[in-house]
Amino acid sequence: MADAEPIRSSYCHCSDCRKATGAPVTAFVGFEQDAVVFEGEARRSFRNGRMERSFCGVCGSPLDYRDDGLPGNIYVYLGVMNEPERFAPTLHAFESERLSFLKVDDELPRFDRFSVER
Repeated sequence: MADAEPIRSSYCHCSDCRKATGAPVTAFVGFEQDAVVFEGEARRSFRNGRMERSFCGVCGSPLDYRDDGLPGNIYVYLGVMNEPERFAPTLHAFESERLSFLKVDDELPRFDRFSVER
């Protein structure tokens, strides 16, 4: 549950996000970390370099990620949110890594790499 306005909502086409979620593109919404509370006690985390990704320890669903380069922020995958339609993505990150067969027909801004400085 998040008790705040998001700081950003995005699609990400990078290979790391694809591997972490098993999806051809990832959608997530970012919040200040203190504004997000997960219910239950089954949340597990995995760290790889500067990224820490969390998942449900019961069903294995990916939940969120945190990037050491963006301290104090947490990015929750839209697919696990109760009301994902409230947080429509506003941009595409890592467009340079988008799978060639994935055609996304929208007018959102596209970034070849990160959409924010780290």
